[in-house]
Amino acid sequence: MAELDIDIQSFDIPREVTVYPDRAGVRFWTKAWFNNREKGEVSVEIEREQAIRFIHGRVEKDAWLEEYFPKQMEVYHNAIEQTKEQLLLNKINI
Repeated sequence: MAELDIDIQSFDIPREVTVYPDRAGVRFWTKAWFNNREKGEVSVEIEREQAIRFIHGRVEKDAWLEEYFPKQMEVYHNAIEQTKEQLLLNKINI
């Protein structure tokens, strides 16, 4: 069974996220990019305190993405599971 262990990082889907303020520094947004897409997701307005938490590393990237981009993260998790299943099937059929 040890030969069936799969390193998930070998087929992980790139995920990037950032936070940014408006010109006045009053309103803040978060934006995400999945799978190196150039356009990225639609920005989501967030509270200033949430932006500060993220900037200071008080929340992990995937937890942030789960909170603000849940549909995209569902697709991400499904894709990872399908890839793992396919890799396992390929290893079993060798």
